Amino acid sequence: MTPEFLPGVRLCEVFYTGAVRPLLDAHYPGLPHAAARIGPGSDVLGYDTPRSTDHDWGPRLTLLLDPADAARHGPGITGMLRQRLPRHVLGWSTHFTPPDARVRVMTATDGPVDHRVDVTTVEDWTVAQFGAPFTGTLLDWLATPTQVFAETVGGAVYHDDQGTLTALRERVAWYPDDVWRYVLAAQWTHIAQEEAFPGRAVEAGDPDGARVVAARLRRVVMRLRLLQGRRYPPYSKWLGTAYRRHTGDSVEDLCDAYETSGRNQNTLGLSAAVDATRRKYHDRPYDVIDAGRYAAALHDAISDPALRKLPPVGGIDQYVDNTDLLCTPALRRAVAAAVLGSR
Repeated sequence: MTPEFLPGVRLCEVFYTGAVRPLLDAHYPGLPHAAARIGPGSDVLGYDTPRSTDHDWGPRLTLLLDPADAARHGPGITGMLRQRLPRHVLGWSTHFTPPDARVRVMTATDGPVDHRVDVTTVEDWTVAQFGAPFTGTLLDWLATPTQVFAETVGGAVYHDDQGTLTALRERVAWYPDDVWRYVLAAQWTHIAQEEAFPGRAVEAGDPDGARVVAARLRRVVMRLRLLQGRRYPPYSKWLGTAYRRHTGDSVEDLCDAYETSGRNQNTLGLSAAVDATRRKYHDRPYDVIDAGRYAAALHDAISDPALRKLPPVGGIDQYVDNTDLLCTPALRRAVAAAVLGSR
């Protein structure tokens, strides 16, 4: 029988406190470490459901040691857990197959456990996640997709002796104000570039084209509203879920959404207020918000000279939509560095 579903972050907490921690205390007493469920996964974002249990979900953990302890004890811990972990936690298997595959599933076993306790260091985990140590440069912030930030600050930390992991999560909890202004300005710029297109497409007898552009603009608005709410937008599969959960809205009429977004922008205090009322697009009969006004107000409020000189493209996932690139830290940093001029 399938065990009762519970959110993965809760299952992983039980896995740590009831299975992994007692084994660490018995075999490596006093070993400083952090234990967390972070990184990729619907459970880290808090959106997992019973459907999620069919792959890459289950009793999982990232165990982070300091570099010297990782070098000395890491392989031994991995091997000890393989031999001594229980085969089930709350009815869910701790054994995953195929071994070392990109996608793995929980599978019953009568032998050693091919577990998903990943032993690493905060430093190595950070480089794997961001492509480099995260020091807070403009490149660090703007070469990182919002999905990666969400994977870093989401999930849960169950233990952190030295506070290094907690410090990293606090450091990337949200953008510095000027970077926030810059990515918001880029989002408004995207609206400004296309907001008249649905009306023109309809007028030209192209309802399919109008729907395509309107869908693009809805995506931009959804990301904008999450950014305004200090929420890192997840990638496309979870964008609507995140939007509804954190705004309580649905994007039906685009101009209604523009006006709501404009009013929200004015309440943030990041820039001068802008009239949040729709208007016609020049002398054409299409309603728009004239989104460039918001982009300009935000740009004017940026104090960092380096940011003020950048093209209005924003973070890497505001102008790149290729999954392979966004999932390759070195490649996305190279692209962002070219755009930013290595600032």
